[in-house]
Amino acid sequence: MGVGMEVKLAECIGFCFGVKRAVDTVYEQIKNGKNIYTYGAIVNNEEVVKDLAGKGVRVLESKEALEGLPESGCASVVIRAHGVPEEVYGILNEKKLECVDATCPFVKRIHRIAEKESRDGRHIVIVGNAGHPEVEGIIGWCGGLVTVLKNEEEAEKFTVPEEEKLCIVAQTTFNYKKFHNIVEILEKKGYNSIVADTICSATEERQRSARTLAAEADVMIVIGGKHSSNTRRLYEICCEECVHTYFIQTLDDLHLELPKAVRLVGITAGASTPNKLIEEVQNYVRINF
Repeated sequence: MGVGMEVKLAECIGFCFGVKRAVDTVYEQIKNGKNIYTYGAIVNNEEVVKDLAGKGVRVLESKEALEGLPESGCASVVIRAHGVPEEVYGILNEKKLECVDATCPFVKRIHRIAEKESRDGRHIVIVGNAGHPEVEGIIGWCGGLVTVLKNEEEAEKFTVPEEEKLCIVAQTTFNYKKFHNIVEILEKKGYNSIVADTICSATEERQRSARTLAAEADVMIVIGGKHSSNTRRLYEICCEECVHTYFIQTLDDLHLELPKAVRLVGITAGASTPNKLIEEVQNYVRINF
């Protein structure tokens, strides 16, 4: 490590509660000697999914793949941390497959809100990324009108009849600041809205600690899966505070070009990033720079 150079981890980093619980659930199921499937990748981290595949865990990518499974008492289907639409439970029940539900409790809460409020006639507005597994799952619990908004521009363009009632929720890993900006835009339109701030506390803390560290670092390294929404948020936040920010999935992706006189290298990681990987990157930077 260069003279006087410090490598510092963000205060809140790595596996969040929901991800740890989901991953631990799959490893527990492996011990039972059954055929294990996960509905979608259990978490958005290629290294974790690869390790599970090496232990015989197979990923079901669609409802059709699930429907194609034979009815069997020796197979378990684990529901991913992101959650799934309500109809997936119906298929599992119909086929008499064992369902092991590893949906993050924070996501489950959004499902309950969406189900209740849409039943009460409210138009559900999900602040998040259309196509993301968590958002797709939430949509599947809405019995009526639903709209997904990903940024302030879309919120400005969004209009509904004056008498329509809204319920606004957020993808658990959405950018906290951006969510509140979008809510403010919708509230200014004067709609009859209820707002459920469903960004999970771990996401909030992770984003806050990444921003704090990036603001004082000369270089920031963000570790996480390329499809991980929460890791992309961290990368965006770090880029706002630190020009030399790198997004990597594994140590192999780390090609650092350090500016002269680097005083502090900061490291943060998404909610699906294993501690082992964080330690590898931290040790590598300490030894080689």
